[in-house]
Amino acid sequence: MEVREAVEADAGRLATLADAPADTMRNLVHDRTVRVADEDSEIVGFVSFDARRDAVHVTQLDGTGEAAARLLDEPARFARAEGMAAELLVEESRDELQRAAAAAGFERAGSGPRFEGAPTVRFRLEP
Repeated sequence: MEVREAVEADAGRLATLADAPADTMRNLVHDRTVRVADEDSEIVGFVSFDARRDAVHVTQLDGTGEAAARLLDEPARFARAEGMAAELLVEESRDELQRAAAAAGFERAGSGPRFEGAPTVRFRLEP
């Protein structure tokens, strides 16, 4: 599995993974740091993140559990290099993404806000 920077041409596959409009994903590629996991020339996951003053925020994560764990290394590495914390919200029903967060060193930090009616779990990685 290769992890690489996302490009605009990836927007269609990202849209399929995230169940979102392709235009939204195209904007995401332009506005955030986005990495994709590529396996046998197929995108099997992606992560987007940005740094704010207080922490690195993972804004979107999707894909297979293995891909998600590998992709979370990207914002975690950036956060550690900058001496910052990293935060992530995962839908409560997405067990594979919660396991991926734990595998990447994130610790469960309580409940997060509801997103489109779905409860979330907050994960945090301290510097």
